[in-house]
Amino acid sequence: MQQQSTTPAGTDIPARLDRLPWSRWHWRVVIALGVAWVLDGLEVTLVGSIGGVLERPDTLGLSAAQIGWSGSLYVGGAVIGALLFGRLTDRLGRKKLFLITLAVYALATLATAFSPDFAFFALCRFLTGLGIGGEYAAINSAIDELIPARVRGRVNLAINGSFWVGAALGAGLSLWLLDPGVLGPVWGWRAGFGLGALLAVAILLVRRNVPESPRWLMAHGRAEEAELIVAGIEAEIVAQQGALPSAPGRVHYGDRASPGWREVAQVLLSRYPQRSMVALALMISQAFFYNAIFFTYALVLTRFHGVAEGKVALYIFPFALGNVLGPLLLGPLFDHVGRRRMIALTYVLSGVGLALTGWAFMQGWLDARSQALCWSAVFFLASAAASSAYLTVSEVFPLEMRAIAIAIFYAVGTGAGGFVAPVLFGALIETGNRGAVAIGYAIGAALVIVAGLLALRWAVDAERRPLEDVAPPLGLHTDGDASAITRQERA
Repeated sequence: MQQQSTTPAGTDIPARLDRLPWSRWHWRVVIALGVAWVLDGLEVTLVGSIGGVLERPDTLGLSAAQIGWSGSLYVGGAVIGALLFGRLTDRLGRKKLFLITLAVYALATLATAFSPDFAFFALCRFLTGLGIGGEYAAINSAIDELIPARVRGRVNLAINGSFWVGAALGAGLSLWLLDPGVLGPVWGWRAGFGLGALLAVAILLVRRNVPESPRWLMAHGRAEEAELIVAGIEAEIVAQQGALPSAPGRVHYGDRASPGWREVAQVLLSRYPQRSMVALALMISQAFFYNAIFFTYALVLTRFHGVAEGKVALYIFPFALGNVLGPLLLGPLFDHVGRRRMIALTYVLSGVGLALTGWAFMQGWLDARSQALCWSAVFFLASAAASSAYLTVSEVFPLEMRAIAIAIFYAVGTGAGGFVAPVLFGALIETGNRGAVAIGYAIGAALVIVAGLLALRWAVDAERRPLEDVAPPLGLHTDGDASAITRQERA
């Protein structure tokens, strides 16, 4: 095992983390942190699956427009939560915030189960989104800083794709709980949110054992803590797998405060303008794409295909399957073929698939089953594409502002694409006109195709590269040339 990494010449902690073989320790981190997306998928699918149930007068008696608004308020809460908790994540640490945000989520989800009317339900959805938005910033930062560079792409995509494990869980829960032989529509939807809160509490207990990011500790002058954490990880892996290879390369982070808003803006707009443009396009387009379709999926099934309210969840399973398999099967290609090519490929093909499905829907060629199969194929690609947007934002900006960068692009992208989409599609579905809904699908297709073409031209080839090489920390001094990436991008 390699000892004492911190010297005046710098630290080898990033190199030591990147050279670690995959181990049980990595699996624990992935499971404890990756559940954030499972919970998000559970939340979104519960609302999507029970959308028709909530329109019943013996539940909350919501209109389609109110269901759309509740989806938009959830997204709005996520936007504010990302900005609020993202800033705190860079200042206070990854671990404190991924515990706090999960607690916020759990409490708000539990409160949702007791909603008496639309106003309370909408408020709870907003607060739940607040916790989930904070999770995105804190979790993506921690994952990228703990996972070895050679597998960072596939792991990040798989974790983001686990949203759809939660989606399948939410669909199964709603199908079971809404069954008149179990709890039925009146009480079943409330029990679903209560069970989601219990799952969050269980994960909170597991997550306490995940360490703080050693990279974050180094950047904040806490070298001894970082050394103890990395030494402990190495000792565990050596005991399981034998001696570790050497870790060449040293970095000196410097000792500086987290950047202020002005410096964050300068880095995003002046130092890395092309990265910022690509990240924004990827986030806006995928947010519109997903939220437009998924938040109103139940309404399309019940209004246009005549699916019974209690059977909506059945059509989530093929949809979720495609979304889970996409990142799992395509993820390794993002590390081997490369980020730029795979991002462009998945975005463009997703857009083409959405456009064709929208056309078939408008022509009346699809029933509930065939539409579910079409979505499964489209979102096999779209899930990998959307996950790669989060991967891109989390790895191409400096460590000291990684969480707030994730938060900014998530907030702007989701605010523009995610807030508008559910409201827009709720209104389009209210018209009862297939052509109107198909226009919404066409808008989503155009957005992702344009984003994919921008990525093909300007995305960063970050595959298998250390984070400090992809985006040198703001206080970084290295044995090599830390400014090479910036000069190349400006050129």
